[in-house]
Amino acid sequence: MHHFNTRYMAKELTNTQKKEWAKTLYLKENLTQQEIADRVGVSRVSVSNWVRAGKWEEQRTGLTLTREEQVRNLYRQVAEINRAIAARDEGSRFATSQEADIIGKLSKSIRQMETEAGIADVISVLTRFIDFLRPLDLEKAKEVTNLADAFIKSIL
Repeated sequence: MHHFNTRYMAKELTNTQKKEWAKTLYLKENLTQQEIADRVGVSRVSVSNWVRAGKWEEQRTGLTLTREEQVRNLYRQVAEINRAIAARDEGSRFATSQEADIIGKLSKSIRQMETEAGIADVISVLTRFIDFLRPLDLEKAKEVTNLADAFIKSIL
């Protein structure tokens, strides 16, 4: 069943994309470093190095704020700046260059977190489905895993 790989995975991931995918799997799923390495297509040593260099273990244990709470906080900050602007006299209700810069950075962070959340949710659901399928039909589970990984690569 390896014909899936060539047909669906024409898009080769950059090392940065592989690392991001590995990080998402590491933080969100209960997988071994070897399982992550197999899924992403790198060596276990690479995953181990990324975990150490990026301090992923600390991030895994430090996920106290949910992503949704973090995004809500960012939206609140944007709303706060907008309130300050709206309170100004007519004719000067516009962002200063500093406020515009902050709004841009907040917007970028929001976009990034919402996209990551989407990908993390996709990975989580697919992983649960594959876990459900494995005891029922191992060959089909392997096939679905290849397709799921190709799908994830296509949205990264």
